[in-house]
Amino acid sequence: MKCKIDVQSLTDKRNVMINKVGVKNVTYPIIVDDRANDSQTTIANLDIFVELPHHHRGTHMSRFIEVLNHFHKENFINKLPDFLQKIKQELNADAAYTNIEFPYFMKKFAPVSKIASLMSYDCFFEASFKEKFTLNIGVKVPVTSLCPCSKEISEHGAHSQRSIVTVKVNFDEFIWLEELIEMVESSASCEIYSLLKRVDEKYVTEKAFENPAFVEDIVREVTIKFREDNRIKSFTVESENYESIHNHNAYACVESEKK
Repeated sequence: MKCKIDVQSLTDKRNVMINKVGVKNVTYPIIVDDRANDSQTTIANLDIFVELPHHHRGTHMSRFIEVLNHFHKENFINKLPDFLQKIKQELNADAAYTNIEFPYFMKKFAPVSKIASLMSYDCFFEASFKEKFTLNIGVKVPVTSLCPCSKEISEHGAHSQRSIVTVKVNFDEFIWLEELIEMVESSASCEIYSLLKRVDEKYVTEKAFENPAFVEDIVREVTIKFREDNRIKSFTVESENYESIHNHNAYACVESEKK
């Protein structure tokens, strides 16, 4: 009987190190921290990679899923250092990486009627473990922005749009996703809700009109809040306005690392 050769374990002689190799778009249930309910189960899309030395032909793709299968039933963000350390160990790698994207749900109350509904936010973790563990957390927050110029030049009303503010932070002490969301929402013309009655619609329309904000204003206001938070070491703030009177979007970005 012919002996089977493990081809991916063969030595490669091309002298090319691969920075990241692994699996992408893995859909899996995970558990994350929830400020109101302790924890929340959600469905994540994961990319999981390792660094591949130049002399290794390939990596063992199935082992990424095997390791994930042992960790997804625990609070995932708290176990990320152990998870990546195990990935390194099982794949005999010097570095491991993961990008995790997932919807996160918060209960919100309409501003006047106080009707409760769930609001979803697209969140993400970016983690790596080489000599040490590093973690960035982030969230995409939809908000309303009302144009200051439009308000100034118009006799009746002003144009507004939905904006997506994306923030990513690196931190020394634990910070809730909810806190990042609240800092962003308080920096816009008005926050967005899943469910509004007529009295609520009147409120958010008038609130946005009284708080006009350029895309530049939004990223600056979030930046000030992040700079004042001693837990945050570095951050990126992006805002993209999906313009209602143009066939293009407005965009602004601030990147900052505290000294």
